[in-house]
Amino acid sequence: MQHKNWNYFTDEISGSLGDLGTFLPYIIGAIVIGGLDATGVLLSFGLMYIFTAWFYRMPMPVQPMKIIGAAVIIHHLSQGEIAAAGLMTAFTLFFLALTGLAEKLSRITPAAITYGIQAGLGLSLAILGIKFIRSDLTLGLPILLIMLLLFDNKKLPASIIAVVGGTILAFILHPALNFPDVTIGFYLPQFTWPQMMDFQRGFALAFLPQIPLTLTNSILLTAVLAKDLYPDQSKRVTEKNLCLTLGIGNLLAMPLGGFPMCHGSGGLAAHYRFGGRTGLTLIIIGVFLFLTAVLLGPAGVDFLKLIPQPVLGGLLFFSGVDLIRGVNKIESPDSRFTFAVVVVATLAVNPAIALLAGVLLVFLLQRKWIRI
Repeated sequence: MQHKNWNYFTDEISGSLGDLGTFLPYIIGAIVIGGLDATGVLLSFGLMYIFTAWFYRMPMPVQPMKIIGAAVIIHHLSQGEIAAAGLMTAFTLFFLALTGLAEKLSRITPAAITYGIQAGLGLSLAILGIKFIRSDLTLGLPILLIMLLLFDNKKLPASIIAVVGGTILAFILHPALNFPDVTIGFYLPQFTWPQMMDFQRGFALAFLPQIPLTLTNSILLTAVLAKDLYPDQSKRVTEKNLCLTLGIGNLLAMPLGGFPMCHGSGGLAAHYRFGGRTGLTLIIIGVFLFLTAVLLGPAGVDFLKLIPQPVLGGLLFFSGVDLIRGVNKIESPDSRFTFAVVVVATLAVNPAIALLAGVLLVFLLQRKWIRI
């Protein structure tokens, strides 16, 4: 029994690290390039992880919103503009939940479209992972091989070995690397509230391009994938509840100087792939982020940057590959063609355009206006 409990605990730790490949690059970019307060960002994510673990009782991921993360870097959004985008997202999600529109959209979306967007996002993650690995092949390739060999090893969980071993190996291969100078203290977040002028750029550059991705990946795909991966634990994972928990999380995080957050199919696949099976997965990473924020403050991001990019690439690659599933569930020629078109559109443009293209294609096929 003791051996079994130890394996359970190490699996949950491994699962908690599985989503770092998606989480860290955007968070580090937002803090370092966007000038956000590290304490507020890490603290709000830590609290959201713990809340999500309590509500769902399973490894429901908490991730930074990727379009807004890109907008921070490209358009240099201010903290107020980011907060405005996050608040608008929160109230939009509340509206979708309370009106039932999210669940209605889920019911009418064909499976070929859902699985096509999922596979397209998986390919995107895997390709990004390869780019990270190529940044340092002498470190990335050994880590990739070790992770592959350790997938079914309960005594040496793949993500723990990758993160810890990869970080140590990076210092061995690159002696010029230095451990950051951190001082333990007690830090609190900076209160933030957007001004009226912040809503204009926040709406156009962050909220508007982000909300379609949130609806497709964070709500529709996450609900479907949760039922596939966790059939006995996903009773609470409905489109309505996903909207509500994200609405609550963003509404509370923005005044703390946090960053807009979402759930996501990629994070769910990552937690599952690397061993996460219960809410303990989220509690582990949530407590870690909370303590990092409170005890290290601004230096917390320097501590997180110790994890090498090729290690994050390995996590991204395998969690992305896991998302490329569903092909065997698509049977008819029309559905397979729709699936392929949606995969390409997701990869080439974005999930929102892929959703619209898929719906239009299904309509034309059903009307026999085009034939495959």
